Amino acid sequence: MSPLLVKARPGSAIVEVTPASAGWTHVGFAAHRLAAGEQLNLDTGSRELCIVVLTGTVTVQAGGQTWEAIGGRASVFEERSPYAVYVPLETAVCITAVSGAEVALCSAPATTRRPARLIDPQSMTRSVRGKGANTRYVCDILPQTAEADGLLVVEVVTPSGHSSSYPPHKHDDDNIPTESSLEETYYHRLNPEQGFAYQRVYTDDRSIDEAMAVENHDVVMVPRGYHPVTVPYGYDGYYLNVMAGPKRVWHFKNDPAHEWLMTK
Repeated sequence: MSPLLVKARPGSAIVEVTPASAGWTHVGFAAHRLAAGEQLNLDTGSRELCIVVLTGTVTVQAGGQTWEAIGGRASVFEERSPYAVYVPLETAVCITAVSGAEVALCSAPATTRRPARLIDPQSMTRSVRGKGANTRYVCDILPQTAEADGLLVVEVVTPSGHSSSYPPHKHDDDNIPTESSLEETYYHRLNPEQGFAYQRVYTDDRSIDEAMAVENHDVVMVPRGYHPVTVPYGYDGYYLNVMAGPKRVWHFKNDPAHEWLMTK
């Protein structure tokens, strides 16, 4: 199995990526299933956190505030944005499931203790990228225009038979504005759930060249390199991206061998 692929587990703790487990510096990611009434308690420590309510409804307490019964999506494939909560470093958090729920915990190092805040779906920008079989649907949950120290969070739906994060691009060189250095995780979901998608992660010199079949709830880690995704016919793909690096800005470079696709 590829060292960049983290397989989903049964039970409440679906998947977890830490800087230590990934062998990098910035991005942390975890996804949890919560039964109605179940609680998840944690402390952010030296990291900031973006809680994304993927499905179901939860109540979140953090930083002396409470957000009651947020969420509501039955599926990540619904055509509406999620609820999310930003939590700064050194803050206790309690997430209580009002109904059965799935939540994502996206984190990165932080130095500023900003106020905890609700990220309302109406504040999120939704857009369409690409054309033809490269069309995908994007929701910016925590973009670089929103206040945070390091985190960038976005979700993408890729229709059946389409490619995404394509033409292949990378963001591993601190060469702004041409390119920024950002670690990244992809949390994959498939519809129907028994489906699979493909993701390749590769560098120009092929020191990394991994092609992975990803199933529902799997995570792909992208320490560097290009990282396109393809979804086979009959299944729709979803992924939640978490990015962070030395500078909180997203600039990417297309693979020169495939940049001609931008003119089609």
